[in-house]
Amino acid sequence: MKKSDSKSGLLLTVMLMILLLAFFQALKAEPKPKERNILAAEAKAIGLSGAIINDNTWNKLPGYKDRQFWEGLSGSIRQEYIKNAEAYLNYDWPVVKATDYLEFIRSGDRRQSVYSACSNALISLVMGELVEGKGRFIDQIVNAVWYYSEQTWWGWSAHLGAQKAGSGLPDANEPYVDLGVGEVTSNLSMTWYLFKDEFDRIHPLISQRLKQEIEQKALDPYFNRDDWGYMGFRGGRPNNWNPWINYNMLTGYLLMETDPVRKTAQVNKILNSLDKFLNGYSDDGGCDEGPSYWGAAGALLYECLEIMKNVTEGKFDVFDHPLIQNMGNYFYKVNIHAPYFINFADADATTGGNPSVVYRYGKAISDPVMQEFGAYLAELGNWGEKAMSGRIFDQVRNLGLISEIRTTEAKEALVAGFWFPDTEVAGARDREGSFSGFFFGAKGGFNAESHNHNDVGSCLMYFDGKPCLIDLGREEYVAKTFGPRRYEIWTMQSGYHNLPVINGTDQKDGEAFKARNSSFTYNARSAAFTTDIAGAYPESAKVLSWVRTYTLNRGRSFVISDKYELKEVTGASTTSNLMTYCKVTRVKPGLLKFEGDGFILNMTYNQRILTPEIEYIEITDRTLKRYWPNGVTRVKLKLNNPGLKGSMSVVFTKG
Repeated sequence: MKKSDSKSGLLLTVMLMILLLAFFQALKAEPKPKERNILAAEAKAIGLSGAIINDNTWNKLPGYKDRQFWEGLSGSIRQEYIKNAEAYLNYDWPVVKATDYLEFIRSGDRRQSVYSACSNALISLVMGELVEGKGRFIDQIVNAVWYYSEQTWWGWSAHLGAQKAGSGLPDANEPYVDLGVGEVTSNLSMTWYLFKDEFDRIHPLISQRLKQEIEQKALDPYFNRDDWGYMGFRGGRPNNWNPWINYNMLTGYLLMETDPVRKTAQVNKILNSLDKFLNGYSDDGGCDEGPSYWGAAGALLYECLEIMKNVTEGKFDVFDHPLIQNMGNYFYKVNIHAPYFINFADADATTGGNPSVVYRYGKAISDPVMQEFGAYLAELGNWGEKAMSGRIFDQVRNLGLISEIRTTEAKEALVAGFWFPDTEVAGARDREGSFSGFFFGAKGGFNAESHNHNDVGSCLMYFDGKPCLIDLGREEYVAKTFGPRRYEIWTMQSGYHNLPVINGTDQKDGEAFKARNSSFTYNARSAAFTTDIAGAYPESAKVLSWVRTYTLNRGRSFVISDKYELKEVTGASTTSNLMTYCKVTRVKPGLLKFEGDGFILNMTYNQRILTPEIEYIEITDRTLKRYWPNGVTRVKLKLNNPGLKGSMSVVFTKG
């Protein structure tokens, strides 16, 4: 080997180790874990080993032979499922080549379409056969079983850094359970459960081989290991990987394990791991990853808890616990006007949520607002009028809930104000129950949250339910997104949030860079969020305090004000930046016009203190283009003659 090759290989190894370290460091963030252990305590209280149903009678979902159910679905849904399956009748199951795995370390591409195509084929064939029931798709389902059985690994190559051999290619001797493995495990376990008898009629080795591969590639490794970071057993604060994988593994264990003692041990491990996730959660139930990630965090925790209630005939029930209730109602509180939600960090600006989960979670915690919001989201997205999406288990369950959810009163959750004091996220609107007028959301927090952006003290502001001041969200995920160069990405930087650049300096990433003295007050006339963001900036900013306040004067105006004290004025510019999806024009000194989707707002400012610069930014990234297809604008309000102390404000009113 050439010396240069050796150096390149070493550099690659080091970079991958840094990437992996960065991922697990993301798990180690405030708030510090609290040893609540809610689920372990509940398991002990009910005597889990004696309460758990050891066969599959807990699973009330319709099976393959429940023809009355499948034939009772609407004709349009049945036709769509059958059409989807027919598209894969002649599907040529591809080989996953070594270069498919290697693509991630070669280009950073995380899309992995070679894997998703096969997953879609399996799900479509299974659902099509369930609906039609004529055996027409069985052979291709068998081919899917054999395809996955022959495959080395079921996960996503971007996650291979967790194995001892490092990224690049999967090590068959060290099966690692990641998000992808969990998803495939759930779908294959349900396939085995639904069609085992049909497989055995063709050849007994089909179901036998499938069970063996699921156990060897996923169920056994997960049960035998406790050192994967997302499990939480070695410390740190797990993120959404924890409930996401645990939900998939729980369904796998319950559907496939026949030994009662081993099944109880498997379920206990899931509960202990989920406790680590819950222990790292704030008492306020706020999801620092944002509402779109709530669908893979709080929502999947709920799915686990619902299954636990079912598999113990109602004995395991923690839905009255304040934390579990807070984690549920978080989702509807951060609704702006669906599909727009508060989207700090990597969260998406819009989300349809999962109507079934929102509805069922609300029902479980006896929260009619959440329950009706789930029905509203179903109505908004025409949920129940067409084929479902997602895991096989979830689709089968949701098909049985169409009538219940669509006949429930639908009402959008539009709360007047909310405050998550631990997560330090607040929001308020002009009027309870209405999306008309102003809405704002703001955050304090710190710069090492899960899926963090350097955004301490940032805000967003919408008018009539449409975006004005925005949080960009994130670009399409690539290797760089979760590596040591994450904060080179512009959307992660504070300079592209609604925040000041102080003495030419942006905020810094890390747990130490945080807000101070965050508070929120609101009443019938106004709402105000205040936080000192000086601690989010490094020493080069030369800032002692920078108190940012957002004030909503209900029905009248939205005000952003700053009061600051600097150690020194370095000569580098200090600006207050605003990111907007509106067209911005300078009307006259002291007045900017923001033209949005169906509204016009005027922004007034003191021209002696501030000078605006309007910068249009074209959006080319395909993920960002989903939300901001027309490009965005950054307004840089330059502080003309900053002293060591000072104040400034801008006021938005309806045009």
